Amino acid sequence: MVYFDGEYHLFYQHYPDSTVWGPMHWGHAVSTDLVHWENLPIALYPDSLGYIFSGSAVVDWKNTSGFGQNGQPPLVSMFTYHDMPKEKAGDSSYQSQAIAFSNDRGRTWTKYDEGNPVMPNPGNVRDIRDPKLIWHDTSKQWVVALAAGDHAEFWASPDLKKWKKLSEFGKALGNHGGVWECPDLFPMKVEGTGETKWVLIININPGQPNGGSGTQYFVGNFDGKTFTPDPAYLPYVQGGKAVWLDGGKDNYAGVTWSDAPDGRRLLLGWMSNWQYANQVPTVAWRNAMTIPWSLLLKKTAAGYRIFSEPVQELQALRAKSFEIPRTELAAPLDLTSQLGFSPTLSEMELEFALPEGATGSFGVELSNAKGESYRIGYDATSKQFFSDRTKSGDLSFSKDFAPKPSTTPRFANGKKLTMHLFFDVASAELFADGGETAMTEIFFPSEDFTQVKLFVEGGKVALTSGKVYQLNSIWK
Repeated sequence: MVYFDGEYHLFYQHYPDSTVWGPMHWGHAVSTDLVHWENLPIALYPDSLGYIFSGSAVVDWKNTSGFGQNGQPPLVSMFTYHDMPKEKAGDSSYQSQAIAFSNDRGRTWTKYDEGNPVMPNPGNVRDIRDPKLIWHDTSKQWVVALAAGDHAEFWASPDLKKWKKLSEFGKALGNHGGVWECPDLFPMKVEGTGETKWVLIININPGQPNGGSGTQYFVGNFDGKTFTPDPAYLPYVQGGKAVWLDGGKDNYAGVTWSDAPDGRRLLLGWMSNWQYANQVPTVAWRNAMTIPWSLLLKKTAAGYRIFSEPVQELQALRAKSFEIPRTELAAPLDLTSQLGFSPTLSEMELEFALPEGATGSFGVELSNAKGESYRIGYDATSKQFFSDRTKSGDLSFSKDFAPKPSTTPRFANGKKLTMHLFFDVASAELFADGGETAMTEIFFPSEDFTQVKLFVEGGKVALTSGKVYQLNSIWK
C-alpha cells in the first residue's frame, strides 16, 4: 500500500479465476478518500519465476533506482516470487524477492527482469517472503523487513536492487505458534511526548489466542541495522507471549501505507482467517478488507500500546442518526423500530458507566426472523470483550469458525467503557476504550440481520450516551 499524487493505492492478493486460493496476482484499487474505491486492472501477473505473493510499494523520491523518467519519481514495488514446481519438488529455495516499477502513477508495471530476483533465496530458507520497504533517513538507505519462517530479517540497499543482510529478530520473542508473515517496520511518535519509538508488526499463522491467524506487534528502537525491543516491553513478549493488534479472529496480514499524508500511520487488514478463508459461504466474492485504521502509540500503565481508531474519512458515509437517551440497562433495550434503518449498515458509539464490582455481560445483539443472532460486547465478570457468532447462521462449513465465542482482555480499568462499532452485512468491527482494544469478526446469517438491541445479562449497567448512524454503501 502506497500513497502518491493524491491516491491511496491498495495492491492485494488476488486470483481472478476463482473464489478459492490459486495462482496469486496483485489486484489493484485506488482511492482518493480511503472510503470510495476504484478497481483498476491487475498490476502484476505470475510468470516463469512464480506466483506473485505479498510485498509492498514505495515512492522512490530520489530516484535511487534509476527507474524514474522525466524528472519524476517512480513507484517501485517489491514482492515475493513463489515457485510452485520447486516447492512440489521439495526444493526449499522456492521463494525469492523481486521488484517492479511504474512511471504512470501505478497504472502499468514493468518487472526488473534483467535483475530479478534481486534477493535470491540462499537455498535453504523456506517461507521467506512479504518484503515491506521503508526509506531509513538516518542511515540514508532502503531497509526491508522480511518474514523468514520463525523470525524477521532486515536487509538494506542503496538503490532497491543490490541488497545486504543487516540483522535478524525474534527467534526467542513473541508468539511462535505458526509461520511469521507480513512484517511492517515504522517509527511512531508517542502521543503527548517528544519521544519516538519504532513498531514492528508481525503477522502469524496460526497462533492467535482464539485460533488461526493473528497480528502481534513489538515496540522498541531501530538504529538502521537492528531492532531492539524496549526493556519495558520484554515481559509481554517473552516465553511465547505476544501483544495482539486485534482480539478477534478476522483481522490478518495488516500493514500500513507508505507515504501516507500528514504524518498519519494508516493500516488495513484482510478480514478473514486461514482456518476457513477458502470455505466461507459466499458466492460472488470471497473475503474483504477491514475498514482503514488510524494508529496511535501511547504509553500506558501496561507499557507502550498501539491504539486504533477508524479513519475520520468514514464519517462521510453517515446518513440518518439516532440518539439513545441515557438509561439504566437491567433488561434488553430493543432499538429496531426506533432506528428506522437496517443495523447491517450502521455505526454505533456507546458509552457505559460500570458500577463498582460490576458483573454480567452487556453489548449489542443483531438478529433476524430465523432466530439467528450475533452478539458483541463486554463481560464484566471476566473483564473480557467478546464476539459471539455461535448462533449467527449455518456454521457447518468449518469446525473452526465458531466453536465458542472469541474473547480478548480489557486493558483499560476505568469505570467508563466505550464501544465504537461498525456493522456490515457480514462483519462487525469494534474499537473499545478509545481504541485500546480492537476486535474484528465476520458472520454469515442465512438472511440479513434486521433487528438490533442492547442486551444485558447477569447484572445491570448504565448507558451514559449512545448514538447510531445509518451508513451509506460505498458502492451504491
